[in-house]
Amino acid sequence: MAMTAADVMKMIKEKEVKFVDLRFTDTRGKEQHVSVPVKAFELDKFESGHFFDGSSIAGWKGIEASDMLLMPDPDSARMDPFTDEPVLNLTCDAVEPSDGKGYDRDPRTVAKRAEAYLKSTGLGDTAYFGPEPEFFVFDSVTWNVDMSGCFVKIKSEEAPWSSGEEYEGGNMGHRAPVKGGYFPVPPADTLQDIRNAMVLALEQQGVECEVHHHEVAAAGQNEIGTKFNSLVKRADWMQILKYTVWNVAHSYGKTATFMPKPIVGDNGSGMHVHQSVWKGGQNLFTGNGYAGLSDFALFYIGGIIKHAKALNAITNPGTNSYKRLVPGFEAPINLAYSSRNRSAACRIPLVTNPKARRVEVRFPDPTTNPYLAFAAMLMAGLDGVQNKIHPGDPIDKNLYDLPPSQAKKVPNVCSSLDMALEHLDKDRGFLTAGGVFSDDMLDAYIALKMEEVTRFRMTTHPVEFDMYYSL
Repeated sequence: MAMTAADVMKMIKEKEVKFVDLRFTDTRGKEQHVSVPVKAFELDKFESGHFFDGSSIAGWKGIEASDMLLMPDPDSARMDPFTDEPVLNLTCDAVEPSDGKGYDRDPRTVAKRAEAYLKSTGLGDTAYFGPEPEFFVFDSVTWNVDMSGCFVKIKSEEAPWSSGEEYEGGNMGHRAPVKGGYFPVPPADTLQDIRNAMVLALEQQGVECEVHHHEVAAAGQNEIGTKFNSLVKRADWMQILKYTVWNVAHSYGKTATFMPKPIVGDNGSGMHVHQSVWKGGQNLFTGNGYAGLSDFALFYIGGIIKHAKALNAITNPGTNSYKRLVPGFEAPINLAYSSRNRSAACRIPLVTNPKARRVEVRFPDPTTNPYLAFAAMLMAGLDGVQNKIHPGDPIDKNLYDLPPSQAKKVPNVCSSLDMALEHLDKDRGFLTAGGVFSDDMLDAYIALKMEEVTRFRMTTHPVEFDMYYSL
């Protein structure tokens, strides 16, 4: 049962809440917040919202039209497990005060429009998403970038490179080798208790967890598997998961990051996204085609593959994202589908129950904005269904062992952020269908991301000294 505004007010009394924290997500996917003392939080906040300055949010309004409203979603109410005082967190939409509509560039509003668009097409009524974000937990990280040069240093007692360190109390020597972190028992896995704490904190906040484990990269790579849910709800959960991972790590004196490729030479962090479309309680992806898929599911995959390069700009939104998407490794760079192949962009997980039939899109990473990513993938999939875009034959051979003539025929994802932004700029019709994404929003997104591309292009990298200093 969905929580109502009245339920939230009751919860505030019962839990003796002192502050209500209003949260929303900016274009880059970073959660922002403002706190309201409980005496200033009346029932009418759910009707009339809370004013804030939208011009200070990167990629949002100009100063001449900066007033915006946060509209809390009562169903998102949960107690914050990390504050000293009792704080209730509420996820909000950013709303235009002039017309009371969701702000054009508010990611959660875009995600809601994608859900509404699905219903309006008559193709389905619910899209389910199940992301699997990986992340690293380090002991500490230091970096510096200035005119005199730059460096980055990661400290991790778990890391293979720490075997020669002297630690207070001794170096215990139990650690996984490079790419050997999947998944030895403690003491090699030092993060069991931290992941337990993360899962308990997630469950407390209403996010259902199904599994947790150490991941392949030796120096503190982890994954917490959470249950699938409908598009907007699942994106909300993703933001709760990030907040929880950062804060639990912090409370243990460690630091967590969702950066896709913090370590050179070991696995990067991806975020495989399981998805399916349902109508009237029926899974539309179930059929008797390849791997138990329906034509609907195959066309959905066709849409994802057709628009993958434009999707990259949203699902792989940083320059660091493309350090993970490199040919010849385990990265899912091949725009193909398979029930077995983990290097294919779309994998069909083996399931015993046909109701669980779904497609797993493997190229996204966890720095993506979940509201925009899930909405964009749904729009690409629906475009495939509407235009009956068949994805061709599945590729069940190991994609890295294909003879060069065949390998050439398999298209790849983008190899850089600027390439992805160019594709997004040119191939945006599937996103603007039904007014889900607006051209204005996409232009602002591209401009914001091009700033990152330009800064990265202009910054000399230490590896260039290695390659060119003596030439």
